[in-house]
Amino acid sequence: MDPRILDRLRCPVCGEPLAEATAGTTSALRCPRRHSFDIARQGYVNLLAGRAPHVGDSAEMVAARADFLAAGHYDLISAALSEAATEAVGRLPTPDVGAYPLVVDAGAGTGRYLGAVLAALPDAVGLALDVSKPALRRAARAHPRAAAALADTWQRLPLADASTAVLLNVFAPRNGPEFHRVLDPAGTLLVVTPDTAHLAELVDALGLLRVDPDKADRVSGSLGAHFTLASSAVHRAELTMTRPEVATLVGMGPSAWHTDPAALDTRLGALPEPVRVTMAVRLDVLRPR
Repeated sequence: MDPRILDRLRCPVCGEPLAEATAGTTSALRCPRRHSFDIARQGYVNLLAGRAPHVGDSAEMVAARADFLAAGHYDLISAALSEAATEAVGRLPTPDVGAYPLVVDAGAGTGRYLGAVLAALPDAVGLALDVSKPALRRAARAHPRAAAALADTWQRLPLADASTAVLLNVFAPRNGPEFHRVLDPAGTLLVVTPDTAHLAELVDALGLLRVDPDKADRVSGSLGAHFTLASSAVHRAELTMTRPEVATLVGMGPSAWHTDPAALDTRLGALPEPVRVTMAVRLDVLRPR
């Protein structure tokens, strides 16, 4: 693991620094109090303190997401995050002080967005945090300068105070107090959420979950005590997809847990091809109070 990442990690049990230790073919991270956390052969480290109350996305959902993102449908999100992250780093007093070069993606999924941001920041290193092991197997390989760790974003994050320069949060839970604790005072939080028009054409046609019309207010409520909103913008695009790609899109999101597969197949078969769908997401740029 890159020492610029390892130096900022903390033991989830006692909060002490972690160091890499190897015994034979087994690698782990250990703290001075001898708490040990195995590094999986797929490259991610398990930094959970106890069991998480949920296991995150399944292997099928992660595979669907990887296929869909690889087709480029959400590249607009990657581009918007990369631009915002570059601007955030440009605001730092100097590039060699504070929390830079660490970029953290809380709820990283496959790590595609973190990889895009790291590609735009050639001096940065990245850490993908997620509770899904199938997702982390992919996130660990998302970029040569990225590492991945199993962590529940609702719990205390396994990071030192003020250790992070840029924190990404894309379609993922938001832990305002912890995000504030780990961000450098000069750092930036980038939050991506679905706008009300997101996938609107599919909601009625396929019986998908609707975007909460109060989503923006809920995001503000969950973060407003710790962050100020610097800017907010909606990014829209029309996606042109095949029916199988639409099925993949459904399979990678929350509707996968709530949609009857047989009914979904029937409704998919009735869609005219190509299927045109609106992608509409909000990117909020927030700074610590």
